[in-house]
Amino acid sequence: MTAPAPTPSEHPLPQAVLRPVRGHHAFEACVEQLGRAIRLGVYPLGTTLPAERDLAARLEVSRATLREAMAALREAGLVETRRGRGGGTVVTLKPTSPSARAAARLDQDRRRDWLDALDYRRIVEPGAAWLAARADLSVMRREELERAHADVAAATRPAAHRQADSRFHLTVASLADSPRVIEAVTSVQSTLHEMLLAIPVLEANIGHSDRQHAALVKAILGGDADRARRVMEEHCDDTAALLRGLVG
Repeated sequence: MTAPAPTPSEHPLPQAVLRPVRGHHAFEACVEQLGRAIRLGVYPLGTTLPAERDLAARLEVSRATLREAMAALREAGLVETRRGRGGGTVVTLKPTSPSARAAARLDQDRRRDWLDALDYRRIVEPGAAWLAARADLSVMRREELERAHADVAAATRPAAHRQADSRFHLTVASLADSPRVIEAVTSVQSTLHEMLLAIPVLEANIGHSDRQHAALVKAILGGDADRARRVMEEHCDDTAALLRGLVG
């Protein structure tokens, strides 16, 4: 008698692909790993994901963090949760928003360009933060940074928040007092803006981002260049993980 085909939770492939999450911000890392596993067919279209407790154990995160990640995947249309007998979280791969549907139709050249921009940002923006912290900032420039930071926290509408976030990063770059650095950050922020429009606004990610912004401002105003660089690296890594998970 032929043995039944294994369910996704029993199959060894997910166990090989999903790894324990490392780092401070597990939410973005969970979204990246699960989004990638879905897109690559580790969990095929129409299959039900393993139970929440099993995924949380596999990724070594709290169930609260796992729930936040699953909510992000649902908002992006990668999965949906069905109630009742035989329910669960099912892989659907149906982008729900116009921007997400447009992202799903991206050609491979554009997708490669977006991924390249994330790598480029990882080099450029931490360097800009390092230079900004080393600069001898006037009272006016320090107030400019604090004002840009306050504008991000005060923005309530998604579009206003995204613009305020861009202005904050450009302000950090401007403190480096290098035309080339400003040009590079402007370029990468422009591409990042396109990418962020293709994913849902996620409160968990905004909360992490706000805390990183506050730590970055503190490091720059305190003249701690190495700390400023590390904070910006973490910030870039978290954003990249989220985008790779939801956009692909």
